[in-house]
Amino acid sequence: MEVHNPVGFWNRLGARIIDGILMGIVTGIISAILFGEFANDDYNPLDGIGLLYSILLPLFWYGYTVGKRATGVRIVKKNGENVGIGNMLMRELVSIFVYTLTLGIGLIVSTFMVGLRHDKRAIHDFIGGTYVTYDPPEKNEYAEY
Repeated sequence: MEVHNPVGFWNRLGARIIDGILMGIVTGIISAILFGEFANDDYNPLDGIGLLYSILLPLFWYGYTVGKRATGVRIVKKNGENVGIGNMLMRELVSIFVYTLTLGIGLIVSTFMVGLRHDKRAIHDFIGGTYVTYDPPEKNEYAEY
């Protein structure tokens, strides 16, 4: 299937930064309420909120996260349809494993892939069978929900 309107490095980075700031604020506030500290260096159960956010929100919001919506991009399946739970689990969880296993080299390779490939797909896009596009959801997709 053909990739339509793929998104390059800078817009994807901008969306990640916005999402990171949002998740930092939200988890910081919750942490302050529950533990009395806005942020600490120790692991706490709230660390998984960002991962759940990046997996679940695109399922229910046509491939968008807040950062992606703000930058006008969204995640879709390779065939252009809305992502499913399998796509998002593979894209997020398996890619974390791959990037960790390669000691971050896979992440660097992914950065170059997004910058240099014509379809702008990174390793996590290949793993999840997805790509990031500028195309908005079609009108009939809204009617499904």
